[in-house]
Amino acid sequence: MENVLDVLKERGYLEQATHEDEIRELLGKESVTFYIGFDPTADSLHVGHFLQVMVMMHMQRAGHRPIAIIGGGTAMVGDPSGRSDMRQMLTMEQIDHNAASFKKQLSRFIDFGEGKALMVNNADWLLNLNYIEFLRNVGRHFSVNRMLSAECFKSRMAAESGLSFLEFNYMLMQSYDFLELYRRYNCKLQFGGNDQWSNIINGVDLIRRADGGSAYGMTFKLLVTSEGKKMGKTQSGAVWLDPAKTSPYDFYQYWRNIDDPDVENCLALLTFLPMDEVRRLGALKDQAINEAKEVLAFEVTKLVHGEAEALKAREAAQAVFAGAGISDNMPTTLIEAGQLDAGIDAATLLVETGLCASKGEARRLIQQNGVTLWDAPIQSFDQVISSKDLKDGSMILKKGKKTYHKVQAK
Repeated sequence: MENVLDVLKERGYLEQATHEDEIRELLGKESVTFYIGFDPTADSLHVGHFLQVMVMMHMQRAGHRPIAIIGGGTAMVGDPSGRSDMRQMLTMEQIDHNAASFKKQLSRFIDFGEGKALMVNNADWLLNLNYIEFLRNVGRHFSVNRMLSAECFKSRMAAESGLSFLEFNYMLMQSYDFLELYRRYNCKLQFGGNDQWSNIINGVDLIRRADGGSAYGMTFKLLVTSEGKKMGKTQSGAVWLDPAKTSPYDFYQYWRNIDDPDVENCLALLTFLPMDEVRRLGALKDQAINEAKEVLAFEVTKLVHGEAEALKAREAAQAVFAGAGISDNMPTTLIEAGQLDAGIDAATLLVETGLCASKGEARRLIQQNGVTLWDAPIQSFDQVISSKDLKDGSMILKKGKKTYHKVQAK
């Protein structure tokens, strides 16, 4: 039987490992309990998190036991990794709300049934720690010199904003999470994005120093483009897994429109397609690469939103791109019939449909000939759009080359 570590390596997940040979041997001989942490700093997971979720799914399918830590405690401090400034402080109520949203989303991908995966909140053990006791039992195992050499701290020390003492404690807290899970559940393996390497190796070291135990860590590549830029960002913000924040159609369109060099990597990391098929699709060139993009968009949308929503999104996208006109599944905004009868200026309409975040952005886009109504460029920001522009009760706006939106009277 194929070792799951080799599956993860072949698909391109693996970036660093503390003891690769020992991890392979461990994963080959027993069901291993491992964990990945998710700090609830927003009310939805995004596509960057989804790469970690895919790792959990691969591991669970191979017979290993996931623990998803919801960082109710660590989110009170905020991870400085990959940040040029301090994170916004969240209230306990915000964190609890976000944690509940994460739990609901993760349950769609991971089996948390009896004897399967676990979901725990590190607030359960972090919020009631005795400070002096924690310093004596845990803090004594950490070298400040070594901590300051960590990349996440070095970059912040050099920045104008500096590093707060609050954030300096984050590494100790995450390391303590690993020790706590090791003691409670015999958790021997921690996974995370590559920006978590320093935190992970310190957790491995803490288990060895505090309990004389053997534990291991692995990091996975961050979801980036071939140019090294983080994926999952659009002009309007992050690409979320919550359909109320990023619609299934917009989610589908994000993957349908990625750059050609990124297609094979995303197929390997974000779908369960066999690697032979991933390589075949990734090798397609020119116009043929659109087949691979459609497969990618459909497969990722199906995993995140279900097959029915993926089919709707694909049908809507194909209708628009094939010139078939209006689709029932296109993103749609309903405008009061009376408002349309009276007329509405183009900039206001673009904001109301969500195609632009502000009237200033709408003006700039219109000045650049970036918006069309029924394939005719909108000429000015104060151009009046009314019920006269409706055809069969609808009209189609297009932003740029690929973003379509339907407006209907209600």
